[in-house]
Amino acid sequence: MPSIVSAQQTASANDAASSWLPDAQDARKALPNDSTPPARREPATVLPPLPAASVGNIRRVAIADGAKVVALTFDLCELDTVTTGCDMDILGFLRSERIPATLFMGGKWMRTHSRRVLQIMTESQFEIANHAWSHGNFALLSPAGLRAQVLWTQAQYELLRDEALRQARAQGRPEPNIAPVPTLFRLPYGRCNDQALQALANLGMQVVQWDVVAESGGDNTSPEHARHEAKLVASQVRPGSILLFHANLVPKGSAQLLRETVAELRRKGYSFVSAGTLLGMGTPQRTMNGYFTRPGDNKALDSQFGVDGTGRHTPFTGD
Repeated sequence: MPSIVSAQQTASANDAASSWLPDAQDARKALPNDSTPPARREPATVLPPLPAASVGNIRRVAIADGAKVVALTFDLCELDTVTTGCDMDILGFLRSERIPATLFMGGKWMRTHSRRVLQIMTESQFEIANHAWSHGNFALLSPAGLRAQVLWTQAQYELLRDEALRQARAQGRPEPNIAPVPTLFRLPYGRCNDQALQALANLGMQVVQWDVVAESGGDNTSPEHARHEAKLVASQVRPGSILLFHANLVPKGSAQLLRETVAELRRKGYSFVSAGTLLGMGTPQRTMNGYFTRPGDNKALDSQFGVDGTGRHTPFTGD
């Protein structure tokens, strides 16, 4: 039987797949650092404040029927003082496996890797969320600095969304369905206080953290180590879990760990949805504390990354 797929279609599919392979610009510190504000500091879309019941950190979702569904989430971020990478091994794997995922992007990181963000925006399986402008610590930032960390990121997202839509029109393609702005937020370092959580709610941002930290240390580029770690990760997962990974090439071997974790969870009967979808499948479990695996385990980070988490020696004020 002759193939119903033309050579042109095959070539197009191959070209699309190859565009998700890593290249030199994806490496850590490969692109120049730009610590200036975004071209626009305020987003055009203003989200309504959240109700009082929605204030707090969502760590997981209690699934009403106990369905074995989880959210894979990935932080893509960088400080004010340095650039990080873009882990195309992770993104390419998720795309090829058609696994929905939520990508918590820093606004400065978005601008550094704008070429990749434009590519990601056209893929409906990826949900983009806000991870602050330059990884500011929300337990230390001033009110003005906190607001700028959130809104600069929203504005940068809008600039890239506008460009993605413009490119689609210029190329005669249907406009991709891209959300106007992110509605989910992740706290850098997992740090916060009550005032920060209220401020985020006032800005319309639902704060989504995690209940399972995937990258717990070690070099996961070793397949044996990654398989061992994946079994530990999977043993902590329950229906409605939110898993934390990174896709900025900071932890070593995250892509290998992800592959092994996905395989292990599939063996256990789990399926994957975006964080936004997960929130609608049950009751979000909130806390007013922010931490990795136990309260207080991240406070030591307050003094390790500049005066307010951004790597700066002077406070980030949004000026």
